[in-house]
Amino acid sequence: MDFTELEAIEGLRWTWNSLPTTKQDISSLTIPPSIMCTPLMQSQSQSQSTTNDLPILPYDPLICSTCGAILNPYARVDYQTRIWCCPFCYNRNHFPRSYSGIAETNLPAELFPTYSTVEYASNATAGVTTGGLGSSNSSLCSMDGGAAGNVVGPGLGFVFVVDLCMDENELRAVKNELLLVVEMLPENSLVGLVLFDDMVKVVDLGFSDCLRVVLFHGQRELSPQQTHQFLGINRIRKQQLGMPPVSEKQTFLLPINQCEFNIITAIEEIHHTSQVVPGHRPLRCTGAAISAAVGLLEGYSINTGSRIMIFTSGPATLGPGIVVDSDLSNSIRVHRELINGHANYYYNSVNFYKKISERLTDSSIVLDLFACALDQIGAAELKIPVEKSDGFMLLGESFDSDQFRKCMRHIFSPDEDGNLKMYFDATIEVVTTKDVKICGALGPCVSLRKKNGLVSDHVTGEGGTYIWKLGTLTNKTCIAFFFQVSEEQKPQPGSAFFIQFITRYRHGNSGIRKRVTTAARRWVGKQSPEITAGFDQEAAASVMARLAIHRAETCYARDVIRWLDDTLISFASKFGEYIQEDPSSFRLSSNFSLYPQFMFYLRRSQFIDVFNTTPDETAFFRLMLNREGVVGSLIMIQPTLFQYSFDGPPVPVVLDIRSILPDVILLFDSYFHVVIHCGSKIAQWRKLNYHTDPNHENLRKLLEAPEIDAQQLVLERVPAPKLVKCDQHSSQARFLLAKLNPSVTQHSTYTDGSDVIFTDDLSLQVFIDHLQTLAVQE
Repeated sequence: MDFTELEAIEGLRWTWNSLPTTKQDISSLTIPPSIMCTPLMQSQSQSQSTTNDLPILPYDPLICSTCGAILNPYARVDYQTRIWCCPFCYNRNHFPRSYSGIAETNLPAELFPTYSTVEYASNATAGVTTGGLGSSNSSLCSMDGGAAGNVVGPGLGFVFVVDLCMDENELRAVKNELLLVVEMLPENSLVGLVLFDDMVKVVDLGFSDCLRVVLFHGQRELSPQQTHQFLGINRIRKQQLGMPPVSEKQTFLLPINQCEFNIITAIEEIHHTSQVVPGHRPLRCTGAAISAAVGLLEGYSINTGSRIMIFTSGPATLGPGIVVDSDLSNSIRVHRELINGHANYYYNSVNFYKKISERLTDSSIVLDLFACALDQIGAAELKIPVEKSDGFMLLGESFDSDQFRKCMRHIFSPDEDGNLKMYFDATIEVVTTKDVKICGALGPCVSLRKKNGLVSDHVTGEGGTYIWKLGTLTNKTCIAFFFQVSEEQKPQPGSAFFIQFITRYRHGNSGIRKRVTTAARRWVGKQSPEITAGFDQEAAASVMARLAIHRAETCYARDVIRWLDDTLISFASKFGEYIQEDPSSFRLSSNFSLYPQFMFYLRRSQFIDVFNTTPDETAFFRLMLNREGVVGSLIMIQPTLFQYSFDGPPVPVVLDIRSILPDVILLFDSYFHVVIHCGSKIAQWRKLNYHTDPNHENLRKLLEAPEIDAQQLVLERVPAPKLVKCDQHSSQARFLLAKLNPSVTQHSTYTDGSDVIFTDDLSLQVFIDHLQTLAVQE
């Protein structure tokens, strides 16, 4: 079973593609039934070998009147009476008149067997009503989206929050990017500007005589109502409620076409204002600035989607959300202080940002964090609102870098129609057959706490609901959903069960889209070989990684590692083939053989083992893992390693210290770092400039090949990974050595000329030996 091909069709990766029928048998699998869902992944037609656009249907979907499921290829259709039977609840529903021409030879696109995913772009809001088949006799007419969903309305909202404590060079880089962004925004986009140091300054973009701002004290935590009152936004609400119109014009958030000159002028006039006392950090009220920006957008009630973009170069030192005080003699918190509970401000700041996160969710606002500094800036405290709104986080060293510029251009890149590729105000609804219960989700989403008969009492992550909210979506946003078998319904082996994902989001042109993915799998007997054949070890590793970092937020790292080990031992004992008490007889089939090594690299990864990482770095790593799909997650867990040599094209090699050889080049990709590692002989030849000699053309090509591949990796990934070029035995080689399997250490008696890693960590072979010994015990 090719799980990658299935993912290209459905956008789904299942840990188990066939399930036993009882709760006890499912719990014995040790890895929970779950789905890695990428809602906006492009679908691939089964009838063609190339990737096609998924069908865009310019009309409203047909919804089951009982369970809320949408018409799909698994529905049974009676063409004579024009009735369709819902595969989820078996309710019989009538087709509307617009489907009067339906027949076996004239099917609407949503009933095509090859279209398990379709997208609805209703233009009913524009006053146009379109039927499923219309007057055309062609069943493919509904695939032409045309102008469907191109609803012209109010634009997206953007509030730029800029830290005035940066030095002038950093501010100049930020200003240049903001000016480019303003040029790229559609004319109806709403923009606002908030500046902060020890005070918060909300810029009045409607006043052109000079730079006029409303000041907020950086140490005060204001309620939304107080923010609205100080900005005069409450008068807008009165006008919306039918009160007499007000004469004062609201000017803090304006369309680009009304304030382009003013906002460009305001950005150009941004300058460094903080007066730093020697021995102290700059006074910076980041939390108060974010609160003011949220209050600004809340007051204007933008329902088309909006985002707050923070640009900062240091930690908050006063007011709500404080990370560390200004005295440099007090160092910023580290993991040890968080574990021991000695971080003075951390927990109060996290609680403050949890409240901010709730406000962001209620108003469909996305929070982005761009932080460039050589020290921590408080990303650990800001992780919750950024992650829950599916915002963007960049931790860099300087704003004057290609990494920052690339991120900004990626976020504001337009699609083929000139609309921003931003999809706001999304919800994901899950519908299942009655024999499946919904436990929860892990990812950049928030539970809406809506229950029905399909919701399980057993909660995993964001649970207690069948519908989740996301501030925004990208084509790479991936969420892990968890399920269990219902105890009330008794499924029969051989019968099918269905799961449908209904993703509603606001398109870049402000039109509402609904993407519907329907998938079917089978119940089988507990000893069925289909269980083994349907196990996706890559998806399982990704799901277990999310569960592990979810536990790591509230448990000690050693407890998380112990839980991973216990789960792996139970898994190996369940699916291994062995003779009791004989470790040498232990075998795992090919469908399971890679899973133990995934767990080996996971338990020693930076997601679990926080040694030598800051809380900010850990927050960033976990945030990225929690939204990445299966392929990206696996690269984070077990990086890839390619070898370049004179013997032929590049080949993948094992992630082991023995792969380092003097006459080869290694290309290492851990998602966050891309390393080009030259062996000692290659490095020596390069330093002697042999590659510039026409007689050594092969050496020049060998040196160029990994450079080209590395640049391709950097270009494809956002945020861009750090590119490291190093030689064998150099200090920069630590980026590679830290991830390699330490099969040869200072304790090894036979090294065979290999490099040595100085560590007390277990090697993969010792880990597997211990696993086999424990798995075969009674």
